[in-house]
Amino acid sequence: ENISDFSLNITDCTQVVVPEEVFFTVAAAGILENLLILIAVVRNKNLHLPMYFFICSLAISDMLGSLYKTLENIFIILCKVGYLTRHGDFEKKLDDAMDSMFILSLLGSIFSLLAIAADRYITIFYALRYHNIMTLRRALVILAIIWAFCAGSSIAIALFSYEAATVIPFTILFPLMMFFILCLYVHMFLLARSHAKKIASLPSSTVHHRTNTKGAITLTIFLGVFLCCWAPFVLHILLARFCPHNPYCACYMSIFHVNGTLIMCNAIINPMIFAFRSPELRSTFKKMFYCSR
Repeated sequence: ENISDFSLNITDCTQVVVPEEVFFTVAAAGILENLLILIAVVRNKNLHLPMYFFICSLAISDMLGSLYKTLENIFIILCKVGYLTRHGDFEKKLDDAMDSMFILSLLGSIFSLLAIAADRYITIFYALRYHNIMTLRRALVILAIIWAFCAGSSIAIALFSYEAATVIPFTILFPLMMFFILCLYVHMFLLARSHAKKIASLPSSTVHHRTNTKGAITLTIFLGVFLCCWAPFVLHILLARFCPHNPYCACYMSIFHVNGTLIMCNAIINPMIFAFRSPELRSTFKKMFYCSR
């Protein structure tokens, strides 16, 4: 906020503020939608598969992102009305905890997308051995390692967030992991195209191939939405750290609230993609709503 206040003195760009009603509505919708995903997977035993467990991991990351922005906004409101100070010990610890939640959400989303991409890759190109390679126990171990690493990294980064040696690796990790996932998708589609020509004469294999290709397209949509929603905020972090006094950087940082809202929009869009692209989830949602009626 100090950077934002200073930026108003060196740029003509007006600070863009998202109304609190819109902010909290978007956050609540994101949390509820992802909670529905978790409940649907828990209730339907047919969805107790590695793929859907990885999707649940992504849903938890989205919920943490919405929760982080909600708590941060409440914290700012309490500071403005005088219930909290900006530089107290309790407020400092609370701010570090919220920063850890943000980093945990970002890292959890990145590694969950990576796990989903790897799972889809194995499904397409090692279909006959998939159940031996990606067992449910192995998927749970992978998720445990992912979240343990993300939790430890989020705490370390939040505690040393003012050090350039911490900020640089964190911001480099984002484009590096996105590039790796993108390369995996490109390789996936190129091989899928090659395999499609070889199995064109086999009807059952063609159906299986189309199903897996549809899954790969769905995951590509996830990746595109993730980049559009998170990249502006990560760019804001970079600019706030390395060029806070530059008028152009300050102008971009004037849309901080918009970038924060985009993070929560990601939590809303992902469950919609799940419900629209997955027949199993659509069927489970219908049963849940009919039972509640």
